Amino acid sequence: MIAMLLEDFIDLAGHGIAAMVASLSDGLEAIEAGGFDAAILDVNLGRDKCWPLADALRSMGIPYVFATGGGDTIPPEHASAPTLAKPYTLASLEAVLARI
Repeated sequence: MIAMLLEDFIDLAGHGIAAMVASLSDGLEAIEAGGFDAAILDVNLGRDKCWPLADALRSMGIPYVFATGGGDTIPPEHASAPTLAKPYTLASLEAVLARI
């Protein structure tokens, strides 16, 4: 449900979605496939954290945003990445996308 809301907001903001993934392995495959300019990473992917995806994006020079419900500690190497706090709003999405 939250992912669908974010998808709607991204569309309303005039952007497209190249892929939506729910696991690290699917995320790494999507990153390898390319075809996108930036990424929004949910910090929590099931039992995993999204840090390997952020590492891969950073190494490729692709900007990314962390989506979080709060309480997550962002590793120092990713501290400069913007965060999008849940619950999302169209205004907060537009503001964070403007930063990347």
